[in-house]
Amino acid sequence: MRYVWSICLVAACGGLLFGYDWVVIGGAKPFYEAWFSVTDPAASGWAMSSALVGCVFGALLSGWSADKLGRRMPLIVAALLFVVSALGTALASSFALFIGWRIVGGIGIGIASALSPMYIAEISPADRRGKFVAVNQLTIVIGVLAAQLINLMIADPVAGEATQAALRESWNGQYGWRWMFASAAVPSLLFLGLMMWVPESPRWLMLAGKRERALKTLNKIGSPDYAQQTLQEIAHAVQRDRQQTRASFASLLEPRMRPIVLTGMVLAIFQQWCGINVIFNYAQEIFASAGFDINGTLKSIVATGLINLVATIVALPLVDRLGRRKLMLLGAGGLTLCYALIAGAYTLGITGWPVLILVLAAIAVYALTLAPVTWVLLAEIFPNRIRGLAMSVATLALWIACFVLTYTFPLLNASLGAAGSFMLYGVICAAGFVFVLRRVPETKGISLEQLEQQLTTPAAARGEQARQPQ
Repeated sequence: MRYVWSICLVAACGGLLFGYDWVVIGGAKPFYEAWFSVTDPAASGWAMSSALVGCVFGALLSGWSADKLGRRMPLIVAALLFVVSALGTALASSFALFIGWRIVGGIGIGIASALSPMYIAEISPADRRGKFVAVNQLTIVIGVLAAQLINLMIADPVAGEATQAALRESWNGQYGWRWMFASAAVPSLLFLGLMMWVPESPRWLMLAGKRERALKTLNKIGSPDYAQQTLQEIAHAVQRDRQQTRASFASLLEPRMRPIVLTGMVLAIFQQWCGINVIFNYAQEIFASAGFDINGTLKSIVATGLINLVATIVALPLVDRLGRRKLMLLGAGGLTLCYALIAGAYTLGITGWPVLILVLAAIAVYALTLAPVTWVLLAEIFPNRIRGLAMSVATLALWIACFVLTYTFPLLNASLGAAGSFMLYGVICAAGFVFVLRRVPETKGISLEQLEQQLTTPAAARGEQARQPQ
């Protein structure tokens, strides 16, 4: 397990850089906007969301590259993209170059967000796979918190309401924001170096016809009996896949594949549309609406980050102990209740600590359930032949849903108010509960090959196989 833990933690560094790169821009925002004289709200929004364009391209590239090059090489490419994006953004001499380098970093996020959990799932033993894949979510949360702390350490305190001109001439406006972005190069270089050491996924090696290398890796992961049994299961799945057409986007629409792909896409969209990221992206507006001043808002934001981290750590053993389906149901139901209470508090004019407690409860529920378990399920449910492409499509759906959520909240908040917005997210969570109840299977403790046979074989055929003598 020591070897498995080490390679899983290295692969999960892709999640850490995903979280770090995603959040570091928040602390630098007032300073780079002053330097580039960004005053138009549209330009400000474009700077904040431009990385999403790269995420979409990265998600699309991840499927093709995972099938052609393996799982390891695209993650190395993602690490390189993180390095050059961090340095390029820090040294940008114009707003256009700044945006360009943010998009490059977004491509790295798109690749890492799809392939890190998939790689971990493919090298993990079935009985611990949920915990190992959930580590990827933990590193995302650590990356978010690390970016917040690094930004706080780099920035000089700003006294009073500083004007944009004053910010431009300050140390933060001249150099501070550049160091914030450049700091991401340090963990990116570490990730790049460590990825040179980890092995390729044994499942991809078998698809590529490299049986001896696959067996060598499996022998490091488990006992000789485990390695032989797993290799036989993978070989059987590969042989079955080779009797079919080569994986392509058209193969995702095959009758036996389409329900699984649609389930993965809905789960990815639901993780975003459950609304929790609104709390992270628009925390200042939400807490201001609840009556907090600037200092109170900043302390509340720190509290959300800490609760997110603690709850994610608690979730690690629960993924394999309680199971994926049960945690998803608890998450969808718990968020529905939390949002209903938050909407009620806003409607009744309740402000201050009660709203903060409800918001922290919603974040804890999300971090314990939907946040890690969605990535676990996406890494598990797709058959081996289409896993790269299907994961790419699901991740693409996730990033498009993230963009829609981020873009629409200000509009919803203006038209429906905070109470109406949270009530809408509560309705979405209730619908998600019904979907999970009806369509999502339990996957804990089942090998990926056994799970593939279970999900792609019609119920009638499974019944016939069970009745046949062994």
